[in-house]
Amino acid sequence: MNYTSEETLVWHKACAVDDIPADGGACALIEGEQIAIYNFERRGEWYATQNLCPHRQQMALSRGMIGSTGASQEPKVACPFHKKTFSLKTGACLSGDDYQIKTYPIKIEEGFVFVSL
Repeated sequence: MNYTSEETLVWHKACAVDDIPADGGACALIEGEQIAIYNFERRGEWYATQNLCPHRQQMALSRGMIGSTGASQEPKVACPFHKKTFSLKTGACLSGDDYQIKTYPIKIEEGFVFVSL
């Protein structure tokens, strides 16, 4: 997440917490954009990225498998079609390819998920 101050963010209510499966993801349409939201319950963390996998231009990342990689236990998502993996923190492609996905600030309040575009 690359932002300077939470005060400058505009938050959009994406869905209820219960709409996102534990240790999985789902897609929400926010301001005309498909946003993948992940509930990484094993880690107690939430993430939001673009839903579009840049490899084959498929709206699929919300259905990908999430996990951790490396000594730093970097949280990642793997595209369900071609297994390209992306950091949930930075959006960098972890498969060695020159791809990048957008990541978004996310917060949970009163049982709802909020995302800032």
